[in-house]
Amino acid sequence: MIRIKLLIQNRRGDEFAQTAIVLPVIVLMTMALFNLAIAGFASVNASNGANYGARIGSVTQQGAASAAGSGAMQSVANAPVGEYAVSVSGGGFPGATIRVTVQWEVPNYFSPLMAFFSGSSTDLNGATTATFRQEGW
Repeated sequence: MIRIKLLIQNRRGDEFAQTAIVLPVIVLMTMALFNLAIAGFASVNASNGANYGARIGSVTQQGAASAAGSGAMQSVANAPVGEYAVSVSGGGFPGATIRVTVQWEVPNYFSPLMAFFSGSSTDLNGATTATFRQEGW
C-alpha cells in the first residue's frame, strides 16, 4: 500500500509529458507567425511598388503607362521574397487616371502540412492597386 502511494506521489516525468504536449503547438504557432510575416512583407512591398509606379506615371508627360510599369517593377525588383507581376491601365493625357496593380505571391510553408490533412496547398497571394491622376502642363 505504501509503494502504491509513493508511486502516485512520484512526479518524475511530468515535465517531459508537458513538453511533449506543448512543444508541437509552439512550433506550429511560430511557423504560422513566420508565414504571415512573409505574406505581410510581400503585401507591403507590392503596395509600395504600386504607389511608386503610379506616382512616376502621374508626373511623366510622354509614355505614362510604360513609365509607371517600369517604376513599379523597379521598386519590387530587389524584394528578397515573393514573386510580383505589374499591370498598368489608363493615362495618356493630363487628368487621366493611371491605375497600377501589383500582384504578389509567396510560398506557403504550411502546404505540406495542409496536404497531409487533405486541405489545399496553395501559395499565399494578393494584389494591391494605386490610382493617381496624370499631371500635365
